Amino acid sequence: MIKYVRRLTPLTLVFLLGGCSLANYPLLDSAGAIGQHETRLIIIAFLLMLIPVVPVIVMTFWFAYRYRATNKKSTYAPKWAHSNKIEAVVWTVPALIVLGLAVLTWTTTHQLDPYKPIPSTTKAVRIDAIALDWKWLFIYPDEHIATINKLVIPTNVPVSFQLTSNTVMTSFFIPRLGSQIYAMAGMRSRLHLMAKKPGRFLGWNSQLSGEGFSGMHFETVATSTQKYRAWVDKVRQSPHKLDMTTFKELEKPSSHVPVTYYADVAPVDLYAYVIKKYMHGNTHNADGSAMTASMRVAPNP
Repeated sequence: MIKYVRRLTPLTLVFLLGGCSLANYPLLDSAGAIGQHETRLIIIAFLLMLIPVVPVIVMTFWFAYRYRATNKKSTYAPKWAHSNKIEAVVWTVPALIVLGLAVLTWTTTHQLDPYKPIPSTTKAVRIDAIALDWKWLFIYPDEHIATINKLVIPTNVPVSFQLTSNTVMTSFFIPRLGSQIYAMAGMRSRLHLMAKKPGRFLGWNSQLSGEGFSGMHFETVATSTQKYRAWVDKVRQSPHKLDMTTFKELEKPSSHVPVTYYADVAPVDLYAYVIKKYMHGNTHNADGSAMTASMRVAPNP
């Protein structure tokens, strides 16, 4: 039987791994500082859980082979029922694994807190992300530009997101950069990411949010600082302007919306306006902190 297993094992691996590619598993092909930490966390947790799994699988086949009916040399003990040694192993090992996972989860949860800024000597790029039906509006407040369904960020520079929703609860997720986070109407969520290498990464809403949910995705482009500045200058040449009239049109439900650039954003605090119109007297952010006076003042439509 063993010789047949040996012959089948390489063939089985070929069938199981033949279609595998890290491109199909973005969580394991991280391109961001946070994503790389999360990939290591997934791998460590997976390996810890394999500690009891692998021996059980091996012993299942070993027992079937050793205690087969035709093996007259195996010990026959029909009245055997208990072993203190086996009990100690089957309880102690899983308990230690659970303890290890608990410590790992506790420490990494605080280390990878999405509200925690990424240490860097470079000033972070600020982006206000607003979820609409069914598209993403990205405002660059320091650059006074905005885009629909496209993010462009410089590599090795922290990106500080403020997120909210102008519709139902949504979920902002760029798998290769890490950290999914929810965006909710009337509340502010925070997220800090950093791309470690250039590339094009798919981002989407991972929370079911209605009829056009499947088309609510966007492209994220990580590029050099020089190319990022050139892209900003290009957007500033766009004939489109994001004012309240344009925003009212964007609020209307639509899916698979093409990328659109806006050379100017007026009012500048459009993000605060979206938050306030759903607050109903609430004066706190999603993290429980009080909103500043400037965020509580709605812009003139």
